[in-house]
Amino acid sequence: MSIANVLTALPLSTGGSLLADETATGLSLSLEGQPLISLHLTREPELLLQLPEGAACLDHRAVWAACYWLFARDPACQRLLWQLDEAPPAALLDALLIPTETVGQYRSERTLFWQLPQPWVGRSLMGCYPQQRVLSGGKRHPLRPPKPQGEVYRRFDAGLGAWISLRTVDIDEDLARFNGWQNSPRVANFWQEQGSLQQHREYLGKRQDDPHTLTLIGCFDDQPFAYFEAYWAKEDRIAPFYDADDYDRGIHMLVGEESHRGPHKVASWLTALVHYLFLDDPRTRRVVAEPRADNAKMIGHLQRQGFYCEKEFDFPHKRAALMALGRERFFDRCSLT
Repeated sequence: MSIANVLTALPLSTGGSLLADETATGLSLSLEGQPLISLHLTREPELLLQLPEGAACLDHRAVWAACYWLFARDPACQRLLWQLDEAPPAALLDALLIPTETVGQYRSERTLFWQLPQPWVGRSLMGCYPQQRVLSGGKRHPLRPPKPQGEVYRRFDAGLGAWISLRTVDIDEDLARFNGWQNSPRVANFWQEQGSLQQHREYLGKRQDDPHTLTLIGCFDDQPFAYFEAYWAKEDRIAPFYDADDYDRGIHMLVGEESHRGPHKVASWLTALVHYLFLDDPRTRRVVAEPRADNAKMIGHLQRQGFYCEKEFDFPHKRAALMALGRERFFDRCSLT
């Protein structure tokens, strides 16, 4: 792992910033001017973290902060080893720390860290929504939870140097921009949803009333740039075309602002969108998309973020490519920063 200190601070979605002083052999973190943790680092053969002699026992917050700093500053860092006399029980319960076969040694895994819902999601996930099978539209599927309102996801993208956030659509606030986006020739070429303000109000209202679809606005530094639809695949029109699991989610994506196009921006928002959907329900094991089969640019973006093309198939209105990304693959190859 490189120790070049590109980062010295990480803003937190809960407020304040995590400040760091990192050297080849040490790491000190502080939060809002208050010292949080000091660690001795041994970088070879693996990154080993140890408390200085005589230091107080670690708490859960300090363990989380060290994991966040080290995983966010270096996307190639997959595992941390800790040498501790005593591990915080809360850190063991949520898998921030995993005991190894060596007494007093614990590990932190990138793939586990990014599956913790807090502080990225807008509400505390204390468990799964209870399962009850229901029938709607001739399809049998789990009863879905009430759709959230407001901001549902926020994370500082250290690689991009910007906040990426997702919030639910407010029709009155977002109608004009949605109308402008849909009527741009670039977007219309693939979405084919050109229309008037009234037509688009009806479009958004229909999806707002649909319990299987969640409409979202993507923001960089709180500036809206994109519209997303996240749907439960089991009760969607895509279900007959593949073996849809009860908790699979699908996505439709529209980047409306020209200034936020480009592969580096796609990597940020697409990863964030998929991350949110996997956190929203831990039973979700796959995210799918069905772009037009001739939309080579979008298919390429999806493939660069880990999606694979399962097959091509025919919707009534288009030839589509079924793109899929599994939960295990996403977190095992997680490049979140």
